[in-house]
Amino acid sequence: MTYPQDPYGQQQPYGQQPPYGQPYQQPGYGYGPAMPPQEQGLAIAALVVSIASLVACSGLPSIAGVIMGHIAHSKAKRGEAGGQGMALAAIIIGYLGVAIILLLLAGFIFVGILTDWDFD
Repeated sequence: MTYPQDPYGQQQPYGQQPPYGQPYQQPGYGYGPAMPPQEQGLAIAALVVSIASLVACSGLPSIAGVIMGHIAHSKAKRGEAGGQGMALAAIIIGYLGVAIILLLLAGFIFVGILTDWDFD
């Protein structure tokens, strides 16, 4: 049985150009174009500040780490920057640092009320 047309299409011999009107295709490996590197600086800075404030047990850098983490996370979700996971980790660690500071402050106030400390 003969077919009037080749069902698989006629392939060009190696090294010859396709006939006029057909686009020339480069052999490829199936990968898309390389993505440009995304900026992760704000996410890294937020994570460093959050971890440093947790280690130093200070509240103000924790708040700064949370704010920077939220900004970096929103940029990463919009596709403007990378580091979404680092930004989320900075937010979690920053809130943990704020919670520890607030618990310590509440504990000091509670102990001060129980022992009837005078600040005079």
